[in-house]
Amino acid sequence: MNRATAKHLIERYFRQLTDGCGNGDCTNEFCASCRDFRPLDKNSAAAKALELFKINAKLCNPHPSEKDSPDGEMSETDLCPTKEDFSDVHYLTENTVCMILSFCEERGDYSALIRIIGRIFSNSDALTKSFRKDDPVDAENPDSCEPTDVDEQEKQSSDTTGASLPDEGLDEMLDPCEVTVDIDTVRRVYDRLLSLDQVEAALVNALVYLTPNMELDLEYLDVYETNPDYLNIFIIVLENSNLHSPEYLETALPQFCKAMSKLPVAALARLSKLWSRYGLAHIRRMTETFQQLITFTVVSNEYDGETLVNDDATVVAATQCLKVAFYASILGGAVDVEHNEEEEEDSESDELTLHELLGEERLYNKGPPVDPLEKELGVRPVDCIGPLLPYEDFVNESLNDVVEMDKDFTFFKVNAETKFSFQSCPFILSIITKNQGLYYDNRIRMYSERRLTALYSMVQGQQPNPYLKLKVRRDHIIDDALVRLEMISMENPSDLKKQLFVEFEGEQGVDEGGVSKEFFQLVLEEIFNPDIGMFSYDDDTKLFWFNSSSLENEAQYTLVGLVLGLAIYNNCILDVHFPMVVYRKLMGKKGTYLDLSDSHPSLYQSLKKLLEYGDNVEQDMMLTYQISHTDLFGNPILYDLKDQGDQIPVTEDNRQEFVDMYADYILNKSVESQFKAFKKGFLMVTKESPLKYLFRPEEVEMLICGSRKLDFEALEKTTEYDGGYSKDSQIIRDFWETIHSFGEEQKRLFLQFTTGTDRAPVGGLGKLKMIIAKNGSDTDRLPTSHTCFNALLLPEYSCKDKLRERLLKAITYAKGFGML
Repeated sequence: MNRATAKHLIERYFRQLTDGCGNGDCTNEFCASCRDFRPLDKNSAAAKALELFKINAKLCNPHPSEKDSPDGEMSETDLCPTKEDFSDVHYLTENTVCMILSFCEERGDYSALIRIIGRIFSNSDALTKSFRKDDPVDAENPDSCEPTDVDEQEKQSSDTTGASLPDEGLDEMLDPCEVTVDIDTVRRVYDRLLSLDQVEAALVNALVYLTPNMELDLEYLDVYETNPDYLNIFIIVLENSNLHSPEYLETALPQFCKAMSKLPVAALARLSKLWSRYGLAHIRRMTETFQQLITFTVVSNEYDGETLVNDDATVVAATQCLKVAFYASILGGAVDVEHNEEEEEDSESDELTLHELLGEERLYNKGPPVDPLEKELGVRPVDCIGPLLPYEDFVNESLNDVVEMDKDFTFFKVNAETKFSFQSCPFILSIITKNQGLYYDNRIRMYSERRLTALYSMVQGQQPNPYLKLKVRRDHIIDDALVRLEMISMENPSDLKKQLFVEFEGEQGVDEGGVSKEFFQLVLEEIFNPDIGMFSYDDDTKLFWFNSSSLENEAQYTLVGLVLGLAIYNNCILDVHFPMVVYRKLMGKKGTYLDLSDSHPSLYQSLKKLLEYGDNVEQDMMLTYQISHTDLFGNPILYDLKDQGDQIPVTEDNRQEFVDMYADYILNKSVESQFKAFKKGFLMVTKESPLKYLFRPEEVEMLICGSRKLDFEALEKTTEYDGGYSKDSQIIRDFWETIHSFGEEQKRLFLQFTTGTDRAPVGGLGKLKMIIAKNGSDTDRLPTSHTCFNALLLPEYSCKDKLRERLLKAITYAKGFGML
């Protein structure tokens, strides 16, 4: 309650104690008109009035027979609107609401409050003017309630502040701190209103009536551009803490979200900035409100190939509103918009590509455009170090279950202007769902390259080569792969977009996916061999980092990047152990001091202690801007972070700069040439992919490396059987008991033997479709597998012990491919 309202009420108590209400039959013991009331002098009445105000004592209404107060005293018309039906109220203030509530409480009838709430909350102009910081008086309407002395003073002050607002600069006007609605007032009013059951229905009905008109105003009249205070409506309505309740979910909230989605990008950005200032609890409530609407709508409807969730206007609008909360969570958390890697610009060619000649350029463009809200706010998800709300809170599982990713991908790439794609709001999709979208993108590019190859071969009269074929020798796998891929990248880089087909010289295996898996594994084993020296290995973190003094040329690092890109493109899981900063750098961010905690934990702890040291840094630490590290052979190398760094001491004033420069050298400058070559190879395959748009760095790691958690219980539930086996067969029961009894290393060997990799795919082992097929009766033959199809061929062994012995031998000594 503001000071003006408090003063009004205290004066009413004072008048009641001194003059009474004028009703001779009054029974209020605190009223001078009551027969049992003992008269008070003015000083005592003033003290008593203050006491009654504190305990919210009963206030009498003036009796019709009471005469107007003499001049100089506050009249009743100053305290309440002049008409009992409140038809002269054209907007709401906290003062007005409190007086109407007092009026209704005294009569025990809230119909007047319900009418005024319904009238104001259903009128966009009235709601825009309500709960203002400057408490404007509607000068245009002569029937407005007469201001009190206090109101007149507030009006005069508002004339000097609010009247100049339209003439201010646009940047200042759109600053989140400059909104004209008083948030604290709105929250106090809602606290009082929502405690009354009678008011809820009025708010719901008013919102239902209000929102269609708002939608029209925003879509056709550009009302926000002419009056930025129109955003006040959304700020006020969204402060209602009951929006997630069933009364709103049916009609009111869906219509409101549709209107909110029509706001221009500048208004949505302003709202997002505003919410980011309100803190975690507010953003969580907004997120839960929109998520509940999405879930409620999805489970209440049925979707199929004809009726798509993309066409559900409520789900689409709520998702677009959820995006505002998502960016508010990012803005409210720790953000680093600096430290970006320099991006190489593509050279534009005036020549038409074959895709453009065929009219297919939309499918194969360079990637999705930048999100307009992201551009307006100047922040990206990859810039976020730590959001207020976990990213998982924005994923809606119910939506992920019904979205048709093949159709959604088409909307995303081709019909983005006319059809909504949930890939334009990737935060709401799980990594499993986004991986499906990436899979469609990769496959379409593969088929496209296959078509182009067929067309070129027809024109040139050559044998078509629809695949990216690599023929390698096991004992020279790096040399063979490097030479072949280097030739392809120089002569025809688009061949890298073809489906990979690997053949090991002297082996008969046909690559349906399994041979490629082993190729990737063998290449990585060779490249990450510590004896080669391309990467250094940390025994504590079990992670690899680029060796700044490696003797290998940049082509080797380009090959590693190519392998990672090809693995994503061909949907293969790799056993790669990089710190997260590598994936952040691939996504366009430079490494910073905080990234050292993952990649170089010992150094991170030392630098952290330096920053936290409370005594004399210069005398106690005796550090300078010259640092040292070891080369490939263990020899120390000195490096000056600044010119003549050995002459510049580290002090309390410059230690943060020292730490930042140290981290920049270790993570960026010292490995610049190696990482640049590595990233070049990675982008040769993924540059045109929506990878960077859809996935965060930690998700890219999961795409490449798979899940580290091996849940064999989930694998057992999803495994299918063939050739006469079923889950109830004795051999199958013995098999799973044996698998569950294996240690972690033996389980990984089994996965390697059956699927070609010892890592679980995105989503865990439950997403792996493994087949166990019968391969004859009892025999001494070992189990075999088709890694291309994740199929295990298992003879029907006579006992559990024999099954265990044969299976262990098979998974321990398995290597190479042959034809069965």
